[in-house]
Amino acid sequence: MSQWLTLVARNVLRQRLRTSLTLVGLVVSILAFGVLQTVVKTWYAGVDGAVPSRLLTRNAVSFTLPLPQAYYKRIGAVEGVRHVTYMTWFGGVYKDPKNFFPQFAIDAASYFDIFPEILVSDEVRRAFLRDRRGAIVGRRLAKRFGFRPGDVVQLRGTLFPGNWEFVICGVFDGRDAKTDTSQLFFRWDYLNETLRVRSKAQADQVGFFAVDVGSINRVAEVSQAIDEVFRNSRAETLTETERAFQIGFVKQTEAILISIRVVSFVVIFIILAVMANTMAMTARERLREYATLKAIGFSPGYVARLILGESVAIALVGGAIAIGLTPPVASRLAELSATLFPSLIVSVNTVLLQALSALAVGVLAAVLPMRQAARVSIVNGLRALG
Repeated sequence: MSQWLTLVARNVLRQRLRTSLTLVGLVVSILAFGVLQTVVKTWYAGVDGAVPSRLLTRNAVSFTLPLPQAYYKRIGAVEGVRHVTYMTWFGGVYKDPKNFFPQFAIDAASYFDIFPEILVSDEVRRAFLRDRRGAIVGRRLAKRFGFRPGDVVQLRGTLFPGNWEFVICGVFDGRDAKTDTSQLFFRWDYLNETLRVRSKAQADQVGFFAVDVGSINRVAEVSQAIDEVFRNSRAETLTETERAFQIGFVKQTEAILISIRVVSFVVIFIILAVMANTMAMTARERLREYATLKAIGFSPGYVARLILGESVAIALVGGAIAIGLTPPVASRLAELSATLFPSLIVSVNTVLLQALSALAVGVLAAVLPMRQAARVSIVNGLRALG
């Protein structure tokens, strides 16, 4: 075994320039594969983090149309509903349109009870309830713009007219990596009171209702009951699970996600072709050596294992380097594209896929050279380069 490992190591280091170039190609390919897979997984983070017993009620025509805030008490009265809250997408601009981040007007008293994954201290909640212009920002958003408690943040309205000023009451954290901490929350009552002065037609309306059912066994029943309450009303509702809502939102960009997935696997096939060509070239150059090994008593299987070992060794080294580089590269990409990806967390599954891809490239690239070297006769092998 030690003899075989020694020969494999020497073969790997014999053509150092070729090995280095192959390694660079492997690292770039496996790294690109990992980053692209991470992007796709991050896009589905909202789906993965959805709570099964949480429902979202929106306008049945389109999620861009509002619902009357008066529905709040009627939804809360439906049998099976444990808690209910509401929110409105604000869509303001902070200094420059490039500084995009999610902003929601929420019911300060009930919102955080239904979304326990958003961790807000009691002190911050009290401050939020005291200040009509109060706002709470996520940890990542605070770090991005340097927001601190007491700061005044001005947003330019796009959906709602005018300039809006908010006072930062505190910072919230996420329960886990799936929780988006790049958001800003402010009080819906402040939005509504201001709209009654500036734009009465937009007042007393909300974007969504979030409903906590408590038991997943009653999700379908409660969903139907809520929609039945508002059937034939001026604004009918569509109630669905949070997961179904997130999937519907993601499907709007499904073509892009499929393209990214396809590209990530195409990259692997390209490096497989490059690696296979490299190993085939190496095997042709060493036919005489392989024939000599057979002549002195080594089996065809031993010769084939030398080629396999060299190919797998190069692939695994390249894969290991790529796996090590993936988290910092993904983190940097998240910083550069903060408006699209609040965070890019490399999952264990992605790392395993990278490792398996590297191993598969190493094994498959060696198949034809192994077959050629194992089948070559001693006479033909010695004649090949003799």
